[in-house]
Parts: sequence; structure tokens; C-alpha cells
Amino acid sequence: MPDQMKTNVVPLRWVGSVDDGYLEMLDQRLLPTEEVWLKMTRVAEVADAIRSMVVRGAPAIGIAAAYGVAMGFREDGGRPSPQDAAAMFELLSTTRPTAVNLFWALDRMKRLLGELGADDPGHRLEALFAEAHRIMDEDRENNLAMGRHGLELFGRKDRVLTHCNTGGLATGGYGTALGVIRTLHDAGRLVHVWVDETRPYLQGARLTAWELMKDGIPNMLITDNMAAYFMNAGLVDAVIVGTDRVTANGDVANKIGTYGLAVLCKHHEIPFYVAAPISTIDFGTATGADIVIEERSPEEVTHIGGKPIAPDGVAVAHPAFDVTPAELVTAIVTERGIARAPYQSSLADLAS
Repeated sequence: MPDQMKTNVVPLRWVGSVDDGYLEMLDQRLLPTEEVWLKMTRVAEVADAIRSMVVRGAPAIGIAAAYGVAMGFREDGGRPSPQDAAAMFELLSTTRPTAVNLFWALDRMKRLLGELGADDPGHRLEALFAEAHRIMDEDRENNLAMGRHGLELFGRKDRVLTHCNTGGLATGGYGTALGVIRTLHDAGRLVHVWVDETRPYLQGARLTAWELMKDGIPNMLITDNMAAYFMNAGLVDAVIVGTDRVTANGDVANKIGTYGLAVLCKHHEIPFYVAAPISTIDFGTATGADIVIEERSPEEVTHIGGKPIAPDGVAVAHPAFDVTPAELVTAIVTERGIARAPYQSSLADLAS
């Protein structure tokens, strides 16, 4: 079965018990040359790790935030003041504004706290950590389900292009778009993966290629501006990407450069697919025009590996995401099935 394929790539893991355990995060800033696991015991450390992209990818950010809440409550013996609890949630919620899974996970932890009420502090901590574990386990199961559903979108032997990193490193394990690709490979239905390097942070070159090589999946790394060349040459059969937020109408916010790929797909009559768990669909946001787009550091554009590649003092724009209009999306794969246009109704049906 396709979902029997195993990958050991995960972005974080819990070690130990509720009382003295800690969160380990694989420092993705150092990949692929170094594999360093960072130990975290405090909510402020988790918030900093999310903000500085030690951990990244919408589902993984949500998982990390859930653990951050649990550890924050543990710092205060399970019973922080209302003011301290509010400050903790505010700290985590301001780390990466575009990734809706962050807010979904925080809301889930808030709901649990409301259900627990004035429970014994020890029981409250056990429940919070259990919920964080559950969010991570559910995410991996959802990814496996997305892989199974995604199979029906592809042919017998496809050459698939992907952008950014949507694998185990970006999720609780296995991956969203890369999870579909893993399932295709395991089913013997993949020729190779075209891996966009994904400037300026190079998530494709540093992370996606690394994951694919670890799992023995054939891939070819290309610069972002090569995609049109290979599409025009008839060497790309489909594009599949992940997303940090899908709005109610099916607009898709994803790593900068995604919108350009969707436009190219439209011109070359290539299907453009998006893999997104239900938790990434933001029914409270009507269209992509309402999404807050994160602006990141100019140094991520002017430097690579700490070395300057642009003139000192040059003006820089760095939106981290762009929005692909729903009319350019061929289908959206979720853990509950596949949504197609009109997305306003098909996504709502899947979510219900």
C-alpha cells in the first residue's frame, strides 16, 4: 500500500515526561550541511524558533505552538494568571502571521483550556501535552490520507514540479504536497521531481532536495526561473504545492513564487494542484486580498549563507508569500478528499 512508505524526517519531537520533558527541534537553518537538534523547555524559546525559522511550514508551526502553550503553562506550575496566559498566546500568535495553522492550533489549545476550567494543575498539564501530541499525530495521519487521495490526480508515470518544502520537515511527518509525491513514488508512478530552489530562503534546494535524497526519490534541482523552460519543453506533467492558508473562496497563499508557477501552468495547460489539510483552510477569510502577507528580513535576499550577494545598502522588498487566485487552481487535495471549483462550496462540504 502506498501509505506504508516510511520516512524518518520530522521537524520536532518530544522527549521525556510532562514534568521534566523537553521539545527538540531540528534546526532547519543549518540543513543540508548540518543536522543539529535544539533543546527547548520554555515558551519564549519556541516563539523565537518559529520566528527565526528553526521550524517552518504551516502544520509544523502549529504543532510547535501547541507544545509552546503546554510548556508555557508548565513554567507557571500549570496555573498562570489570566494576564500571563494571554501574553503567552499573544507571543506565539505574532511569530508568523500568514500561517493559519498557527492560529488554528492556538485556538484548539484555548478551547481545551476552557473545557478544563479550574482543573487540578497537574491534570491540566497532562491534558495540554496530550493535546499537543495528538495534534502532531493527527497531522501525520492526515498527510498519509492526502497522499492516498492525491493518487487519483496523476497519471501512470509523471514528472512533477514542486515549490518550497512541504515534506516531513514542514509537518508532523510525511508531508502535504511532498506526501502526495512520496505516495506516487511508492506506487511506482513517478519519474522524477523537479525541485524549485525557492529563493530567497532556498527551502527547495536546502530542504526538499535533502528529504527526497534521504528517501531515494529521484529529483532534479532547478532555479526558480527555469520552470518555464521545462514546461515549454513538455517535461513537466503536473505541479503540486502546499499552502500556508486557503481562503473560503479557494485563493491560496503560499511561498513567494507560487503565483508565477500557477500562471505558467495556465499558459502551458499543466494541472496546478494544492495539498492542504482542512486546518489550513481559513473559512473566516473571504479572499486572498484579506490575507496579511509577512515581510521578512532584507538580509535573506541580500545574503546567502551569511555572504553578501548584493551591493551594501541596496533597497530590498521581501514579501515571504504570494496569493494564487482560485481560478488558477486545478484541485485542492485534503485529508477528506479532493475539492474542485467552485471552491466556496466544495471546501465547505469537505470541512463539514
